[in-house]
Amino acid sequence: MTTRVAIVGASGKLGTIVRAVIAAEPGYEEHALLGSRSALSELDGADLVVDVSTPASSVDVVRAAVERGIPILVGTSGWSAERIALVRPLVAASGSPAVFIPNFSLGSVIGSALAAAAAPFFSSIEIVETHPNTKIDSPSGTAVRTAELMADARSEAGPVEAPHGDQRARGQQVASIPIHSLRLQGVAARQQVVFGAPGETLTIAHDTTTPAAAYAPGISLAMRETVRASGVVVGLDSFIDIGLRVGAPGPGPDIDDGAAPGGQASGTFSA
Repeated sequence: MTTRVAIVGASGKLGTIVRAVIAAEPGYEEHALLGSRSALSELDGADLVVDVSTPASSVDVVRAAVERGIPILVGTSGWSAERIALVRPLVAASGSPAVFIPNFSLGSVIGSALAAAAAPFFSSIEIVETHPNTKIDSPSGTAVRTAELMADARSEAGPVEAPHGDQRARGQQVASIPIHSLRLQGVAARQQVVFGAPGETLTIAHDTTTPAAAYAPGISLAMRETVRASGVVVGLDSFIDIGLRVGAPGPGPDIDDGAAPGGQASGTFSA
């Protein structure tokens, strides 16, 4: 059986990668390619909607797909936990799944999981994320997802220490964690989660060097799982077993409590 896919944002960088995945994967075909001026009625007849549009238009795309009972895979940035909560009633009423993936890179997903596993052990945490100057939103969806995962892992310990939060240079706080967004030419994507404790720091960093190679396997997995999902699903980690036990503090000095080829995840200690 062939899955007919409607892609919203098909001409963008991520949309181009989605199209390449569909062309390479058996069992999929393009049903409609939507741009900024397309009517959402073009979604009619699709078996799956992949939304890789813009934060401003994504909510309308999600609503249109859910109302039509079409499973939707959302790769558009800007979907925080609070924003996703707004569409949960619509998804529940329709019975059609909505899957939100902040980052399709396996390395990025593992990096965020490692950060969540480390979060209960540190009371001082900050995120620095770097993307091209053409990225229109900040902080990135990956950084937001990482902060939310770390906050959840620290649920018993409470917020992290974020001094001088009233100063603009201190970054935007998500779940009490400061996020600093750099937008520069010459980069693909990089995220660093920096943990501080007396006498030491821990940095978990992920770099995307070739987006097409890094994202394609995750896109393939997410499309396959979306059509058989139920309700609202957030994160590629929902479909893979990373094997990490998150949120269970162990002995330590400070018990405190958002890749495939082309991406890499690394943890580095520095004193």
